[in-house]
Amino acid sequence: MQKHNFNSGPSILPQEVLQQASEAVLNFNGIGLSILEIGHRTSWFMEVINEARALVKELMQLGDDYDVLFLQGGATTQFMQIPYNLLGSNDTAAYCDNGIWGEKAIKEAKIFGNVNVVSSTKDKNHSYIQKDFSVPSDNTYLHYTSNNTVEGTQWHTTPNVDVPLIADMSSDIFSRPVDFSKHSLIYAGAQKNAGAAGVTIVVIKKDILGKTDRNISPIMDYRKHIEADALLNTPPVFAVYVSMLTLRWIKKEGGLVEMERRAKERATLLYNTLDSLSVFAPIVAKEDRSLMNATFTTQNKELENVFLEQCKLNGMIGVKGHRSVGGLRVSMYNAMPMTSVQALVDLMVDFNERYK
Repeated sequence: MQKHNFNSGPSILPQEVLQQASEAVLNFNGIGLSILEIGHRTSWFMEVINEARALVKELMQLGDDYDVLFLQGGATTQFMQIPYNLLGSNDTAAYCDNGIWGEKAIKEAKIFGNVNVVSSTKDKNHSYIQKDFSVPSDNTYLHYTSNNTVEGTQWHTTPNVDVPLIADMSSDIFSRPVDFSKHSLIYAGAQKNAGAAGVTIVVIKKDILGKTDRNISPIMDYRKHIEADALLNTPPVFAVYVSMLTLRWIKKEGGLVEMERRAKERATLLYNTLDSLSVFAPIVAKEDRSLMNATFTTQNKELENVFLEQCKLNGMIGVKGHRSVGGLRVSMYNAMPMTSVQALVDLMVDFNERYK
């Protein structure tokens, strides 16, 4: 049976990336060694990580004032590492609380300094994006989550503030053109749009570093990683390689403009179907719906498990919502083919006819 991969992460990868990666596991670039066993300081791997870093900057259209790191620990480690490097103990940082990942970032930041929650959507279970807020000029930075994977909301405009802007783009990085230069730091776990699980992309505008008097552990100090050309310690070699292949694929397919066109095509088909069927109920305000993660429920709660069983029987994986909120969720990342979305839509229409 054909499988349709709607997992929220780790998630679907392009077929040609999977093929290239599998070949490299046996024989990397014809050198007679596996990508899994080459040294991280060899010229073989240096070419990989340097190309990956260059592709990130090329796709984001960023200059030499930015540096790119491939780190370990996931985006969750960045919740800690960002305030550790940037937020002094007497400083205040502004945060947007738009869902579970924003809440976790806020909790970590409070360990290192003060937090000013300037935007919160708890009042409606994070089903919208609050965009009308202000950030005091003395706040060290503003942190926001550009796409809320669990709740299914997405920022469709970049916050316009006068302090350094930091974005967790874990679930929509490289899915659309953004003015990345408005940001001082961008980070993302690679396992949704930019590769396999095990590596986190961190893009830093170097002028924001070194402004606290905190003694930072070297392995957590962004400056030390930059000085070491992203090789301060052994990186996850295979995960970096898969990211490089994925970034190559994005560029070859037409870059971020083409990724956005495909994302809108997929999302339009799914949301139009959701809005037209009586059995299903979208959760998120229309103007804030994510192009990556569509969340919804069934009008009759008892039908949810029935629908999930139908998805399973039809090879549709990962449709169950996050354990913290329940419901249903369909993730449609860059590598998702329209044929999979069409198959899901056809199933939903048939289900609606039988159970409305």
